[in-house]
Amino acid sequence: MKHALRCVLAAAAIIPIACLAASPYAGEQSRSIKSLSQQETADYLGGKGMGFAKAAELNGYPGPAHVLEMADKLALSATQKARTEEVFDKMQLRARELGARLIDAEKKLDESFASKTVSRDSVAASVNSIAALQGQIRATHLQAHLEQNAILTPAQIAEYWRLRGYANADSPHHHHH
Repeated sequence: MKHALRCVLAAAAIIPIACLAASPYAGEQSRSIKSLSQQETADYLGGKGMGFAKAAELNGYPGPAHVLEMADKLALSATQKARTEEVFDKMQLRARELGARLIDAEKKLDESFASKTVSRDSVAASVNSIAALQGQIRATHLQAHLEQNAILTPAQIAEYWRLRGYANADSPHHHHH
């Protein structure tokens, strides 16, 4: 019994050491901005959607980037294509501008921690600024889906839904024009 107890105690002492594994963040300490990967930085600077418009996309509001990719299959008229390009270009310009501002804000937050000049108030201000920028980026993408929806016919929206692989699921709930 004493031997069994000693084994349990010895195992208890060893297990925490054995369970210590490298952080999932290991290697990220060398990033120029710790909170963003190179891909995330590139996506923000490129005005990419990054899933920000899923609420629109998955409820039947097509995205301009995908509409342009499928212009022929959707049989867009010249006017529809030109209007879609305008929506896309406006979205991209705004998303890139906001993305650059977000990266700058993330860099400043990172630098304040790196330089040990961070404070409770500066963290709150930085995070609130970053969150506001993220919200504006998301709204930019969602608004583009809303604008795109008004350009397409219900039949084109249904075809978009099918081409995007959503036809197996329930049909979109909203096709507001």
